[in-house]
Amino acid sequence: MDREEEPESVDWRGRPSKPTGHGGMTAAFFVLGLQGFEMMAVAAVGNNLITYVFDEMHFPLPKAANTVTNFVGTIFLLSLLGGFLSDSYLGSFWTMLVFGFVELSGFILLSVQAHVAGLRPEAGVQASGYKALIFYGALYLVALGSGCLKPNIISHGADQLGKRQSKKLSTFFNCAYFAFCSGELVALTVLVWVQTHSGMDVGFGVSAAAMAVGLICLISGSFAYKNTPPKGSIFTPIAQVFVAAICKRKQICPANPNMLQNPLSIHTQKFKFLDKAACINGSHESPWRLCTVSQVEQVKILLSVVPIFACTIIFNTILAQLQTFSVQQGTSMNTHLTPNFHIPPASLQSIPYMMLIFVVPLYETAFVPLARRITGKASGISPLQRVGTGLFIATFSMVAAAIIEHKRRVSSQTLSIFWIAPQFLIFGLSEMFTAVGLIEFFYTRSIQGMQSFLTAMTYCSYSFGFYLSSLLVSLVNRVTSAGSGGGWLSNNDLNKDRLDLFYWMLAGLSLVNFFNFLFWSRWYSSGQSPLLSNNSNTQLDQEIEKQNSLASYNS
Repeated sequence: MDREEEPESVDWRGRPSKPTGHGGMTAAFFVLGLQGFEMMAVAAVGNNLITYVFDEMHFPLPKAANTVTNFVGTIFLLSLLGGFLSDSYLGSFWTMLVFGFVELSGFILLSVQAHVAGLRPEAGVQASGYKALIFYGALYLVALGSGCLKPNIISHGADQLGKRQSKKLSTFFNCAYFAFCSGELVALTVLVWVQTHSGMDVGFGVSAAAMAVGLICLISGSFAYKNTPPKGSIFTPIAQVFVAAICKRKQICPANPNMLQNPLSIHTQKFKFLDKAACINGSHESPWRLCTVSQVEQVKILLSVVPIFACTIIFNTILAQLQTFSVQQGTSMNTHLTPNFHIPPASLQSIPYMMLIFVVPLYETAFVPLARRITGKASGISPLQRVGTGLFIATFSMVAAAIIEHKRRVSSQTLSIFWIAPQFLIFGLSEMFTAVGLIEFFYTRSIQGMQSFLTAMTYCSYSFGFYLSSLLVSLVNRVTSAGSGGGWLSNNDLNKDRLDLFYWMLAGLSLVNFFNFLFWSRWYSSGQSPLLSNNSNTQLDQEIEKQNSLASYNS
């Protein structure tokens, strides 16, 4: 089939999809089922993993914390691979199906190792050799599968609605976050309780079962999906723009954009040096010397969103602390709710999700319609405003964490574990704004053929945040160990460490990062850029598709 005859979307057999028979919120809900169950499965492992690594694999506390943050960071880094494979070769549905089974195999292997005593190290001996190999192998099978799933769950679900249905699209992103919160809540209450009282082997087995149910949800909706066909490698056209712009760096571009190669009615004023790639210098130039304006605009989109992406890294570094050191804080506090019932420290992370399963629907049904009347925006407030609000609130999570940790260290009595609830509640509220706003921002600014990859960039921010956390722990220990008192985080005993000072440092970094975000969001919004309008992006999609079809037909 020629590219010009290729339908915009197809059904599971590759035939043109029907507007009334495929897509819509019904199809999107099948994807949300996978979102909820997959999150339930991986969150149960990730949020309590530090306990398993510390108690069963016998890693020192700093190494155990870094193992967790590296695992979570790898999940989100691999989302770029999932986005690339989806947009370029497999399509989002097949990418989710293949890597869903990869993730399932990792959960099964973790469960087997946790069940068979001979596959775990002896008491007091750090895991090494084949035992460590099995552990890391299982862990990174989960990371590979989950990483490649995440951007495609969001992009595939959103594709069922399309960018033109901006109100429904905004609702979908809120529903996706609700599914995320529901999965996290079940993981941090029911599944962590199972891990604590029935053993990690049973807990990992339940995660495997949850993942299997998620895959059933995905497959059940296959007849209703409209699928975007892959377009081939997304990196080659991008590379061609940079090569052509460098080769023509001394050439003077015409002032009129209509004199460029295959001009569009939409033309971005930022990064004008890239326009040189579309300057005509001969009648038979190769694609590596002459690019279309559509190619140039694609690269400009990528470059424009990078500063926004970078501003969310510190935010996710804070998230890493709540999944590692804050859990360890809980282990040194009074976890008993009654004399016969105690709360697993990892379950404390469920508190914000208990709040969010009520707040998210309230946000969608009450706040968004009210804000929509005031601002005229389909989502109530713009994605960038939502991200900025979340980044500002996140600072106070670390302020609360530092104050409570200092109180815990100097108190003569063992504090209740509920003292550290505020830091989780504050961050949960900030995540509702930042995470959803960022995903909506990247998806609506993407163009046809790059939806999954640009959505993956939001998850990549999580990756860099968790890797930065590992780097900060090592760096802080090295710097603060210069004196005679040892490093802030160099001991396995939080009563001897200075975790409160580490939290204060993160609070300061978060506040500086918020002002950095304000600068870059204003830079992004300045000028006449088509990237600021969803309608402009839809028009850009249509013109780029038209040019691609014509180019394929002529070739």
